[in-house]
Amino acid sequence: MLKSKEPIAIVGIGCRTPGKVYGPNDLWEMLCAGIDCITTVPSERWNMDYYDPNPDKTGKIKTNRGGFIEGIDLFDNEFFNIFPKEAVDIDPQQRLLLQCTFEALEDAGEKFENCQGSRTAVYAGYFNNDYQRILLDPSNRYDITPDIIIGTHATSLANRISYFYNFKGPSITLNTACSSSLVAVHLACQDIWNQAADAAIAGGISININPLSAMALSKKNFLSPDGACKSFDESGNGYVRGEGVGLVYLKPLSKALTDQNKIYGLICGSACNSDGYTAEGFSVPSSDAQAIMLQEAYHNADIDVANVQFIEAHGTGTPKGDLAETEAFAKVFSHRPIEHPLLIGSIKSNFGHLEGAAGIVGNQTGFMLTS
Repeated sequence: MLKSKEPIAIVGIGCRTPGKVYGPNDLWEMLCAGIDCITTVPSERWNMDYYDPNPDKTGKIKTNRGGFIEGIDLFDNEFFNIFPKEAVDIDPQQRLLLQCTFEALEDAGEKFENCQGSRTAVYAGYFNNDYQRILLDPSNRYDITPDIIIGTHATSLANRISYFYNFKGPSITLNTACSSSLVAVHLACQDIWNQAADAAIAGGISININPLSAMALSKKNFLSPDGACKSFDESGNGYVRGEGVGLVYLKPLSKALTDQNKIYGLICGSACNSDGYTAEGFSVPSSDAQAIMLQEAYHNADIDVANVQFIEAHGTGTPKGDLAETEAFAKVFSHRPIEHPLLIGSIKSNFGHLEGAAGIVGNQTGFMLTS
């Protein structure tokens, strides 16, 4: 029986990010090299006719920059026992999650046959469903096939994984916007601690292939006209969109040690809450709520905040978001001894805000930093 609040080990990582990152080692090398992975929007996504620097111009996006991964159209359908005709109508997000799950299990040294039928939970966070919007646009009504509804439905993001790998634990797709991937990890840990699952695959994904999604964010003034996430900088004026995948394979520490898995890091506790009502508006964060969540997380993990050395922050580069986050840090960590400074970073300045995959990919860096 799993002892109460046994630490949960991160034993495998699968990821794709801008900068030709195809796994945790590539991610680490990219960061160490300080590579800026932001580029002009590739022509195969959408053309420059959508761009205009005037933020008020209708039908236009005020930036033509972003972080993009390559080869999202490439998929070994035969490996995953999917017919070519069906594969065409499967969201690239589902395909990438299948691939990165395999890589996370492989990274952990897990044999495929050992996973079959296991009580492994799957929690997949996402942000947009661009492929479905494209295929189900009224202009495509004569091309609708029987495979599109399952191939593009958000519920299939998690359940496609559980189906192929024959996982028997809870299988849930969730969308909590930018926090999706970390809420996925939080819920997966709760399943393991509550013995609803023996292991878990958790994380998130974002793929940007529909310019109308970017246009909506542009009109709301979330996006930086400069095409950069200037995290915690006074010149921060919004974020640049990135895309990618981040998954972790989780096991109770005792099980990971028995199975002789490598261990990137341990999750000792977690917390999740909502800002609730904020006087400045629906999308404006609350520093008080963030501070409460931090305090709960460290309390649940039995960690003294004075011993925290580094925080991988959200740090999108939005003036209100970064201010609320740093105010929350000040409320929680201001009593630290001056000789123990707290280091704060955000991976978004390298390849943009990965939205549905943002939190997990940022924290994968922290796992490697401590391993």
